[in-house]
Amino acid sequence: MARPLRIEYPGAFYHITARGNERKDIFRDEKDRERFLNYLETSVGRYKAVIHAYCLMSNHYHLLLTTPEGNLSQIMRHINGGYTTYFNKQHKRSGHLFQGRYKAILVEADPYAGELSRYIHLNPVRAGMARQAEKYKWTSYTAYIGNTKTPHWLTIDWLLQYFGRKTSDARKGYRFFVEAAVGSKEDPLKETTSTLILGTDKFIENIREKYLIGKEKGRDIPALRELTKISLDAIIKAVEQECGDKPEISRKAAIYISHRYSGRTLREIGQRFGVGESAVARSSGRFEAELKEA
Repeated sequence: MARPLRIEYPGAFYHITARGNERKDIFRDEKDRERFLNYLETSVGRYKAVIHAYCLMSNHYHLLLTTPEGNLSQIMRHINGGYTTYFNKQHKRSGHLFQGRYKAILVEADPYAGELSRYIHLNPVRAGMARQAEKYKWTSYTAYIGNTKTPHWLTIDWLLQYFGRKTSDARKGYRFFVEAAVGSKEDPLKETTSTLILGTDKFIENIREKYLIGKEKGRDIPALRELTKISLDAIIKAVEQECGDKPEISRKAAIYISHRYSGRTLREIGQRFGVGESAVARSSGRFEAELKEA
């Protein structure tokens, strides 16, 4: 199984999902769910996790969390590892509880946190487990709208601030925001890049430059290979700025640089330049020879 790439740094914001092995239930009763929430609570106390939203379904769960200390792996070992140990003992079973490793999407919080929290809180409605989001007990939604007391370990003020200055106004605004999407099939996670990052182009490029360039590209983390690829359009633009008055040389140089440094396949490069894969290799080789003779 391919090892997922984890991008960890202080203040990172994530959408986390983990599913039961073979799609089996990971929560069988209320005691299971209460124990899982206890692990969320202790992750806040021990590892400084900031839990913004959660939803416990039957065979999977969703979390929105921030890692002030950049320690996502440590937090998730505590939550998933601790809960698995409990579950196996409680239900007299052994082996893996979760289907592979948890999925962690790094999120640009400002433009996407609200949409993701709404997506999470409407999970039970979309799944037919509740007719209204507020009727489902095992999410953070009731705390957001003020129907239940907010657990000390759950952080709702940061997200509510986007919906009003006064707490009462913010709760009403958030409720309206969530209810407005009932029946919608919109999924903000569809915009995720390489199943790993959800954010604007500027955010993704910043993450790529700060945390991915130079990182070893093991074959077990294909997402890293995808994210560290250089845009062919960016290469073409840069070359044209240098050789704008010499289009033939500009094209040869762009093909050569794309071949040597972009991380793209011959097919991708060929499609961008309108030539075959072998033509890319030949053009790149000839240009390299010309550079050596110059």
